[in-house]
Amino acid sequence: MGSLRALVAWILVPVVCLAGLVICIARPFNPENNRVLGRYLALMGRTVLGLERPLMGAENMPMDQPTVVIANHQHNDDLFIMGDLLPPRTVTVGKASLVWIPFFGQVFWLGGNVVINRARSLKAVSVMQATSDAVRRENKSLWVFPEGTRSRGRGLQRFKKGAFHAAIAAGVPITMVCAEPYHSLTQGLSGRRQPVAVTILPPVPTDGLTSADLPELMDRCHRQMQAAIDSF
Repeated sequence: MGSLRALVAWILVPVVCLAGLVICIARPFNPENNRVLGRYLALMGRTVLGLERPLMGAENMPMDQPTVVIANHQHNDDLFIMGDLLPPRTVTVGKASLVWIPFFGQVFWLGGNVVINRARSLKAVSVMQATSDAVRRENKSLWVFPEGTRSRGRGLQRFKKGAFHAAIAAGVPITMVCAEPYHSLTQGLSGRRQPVAVTILPPVPTDGLTSADLPELMDRCHRQMQAAIDSF
């Protein structure tokens, strides 16, 4: 039953994205497209999976100023667990291959999101730094999975630098979203997913920081996220 729920949830993703193309074409590259679609995909996915997502620290997500959001990345189901947590005018970061996924890739592109080539890390950093200009000028927020790849529930991995470069260059706080470790396990005959709790930590300011402060900032955020994840 759990596998059937997962199949239905992921079949509905391109269906919702196809419907979302109407919104995206009507207002191309508007970052609010991401927030609308993220909310619908997350709520739909959790409903189909029978997944509860206890949320703590919702008040810590900035709603009236730009921020760089960093979150731990475990599985593709993170879309359902965290997709409705985007603050206003948020763009996300994804690998270039996402653009070719039918319907999802097109709405991702039309949401004005940042597309990077993971194999070209120096260029990826420069893209993130350029994105910081848009954060300042266009009052956008940025959502990044700083581990760069899925951990598959094996714990918090090392962070890549791009998100922290962007936050320092833009002078905006870093907001940390921490999901408890999970492995998409089901419970009972109904095949409902086991709950996955999420905590949003208080923003870490970057005012006055320079690139020289990057290692300490990355270490501080990693330690805070690790402590939050260990506390579940």
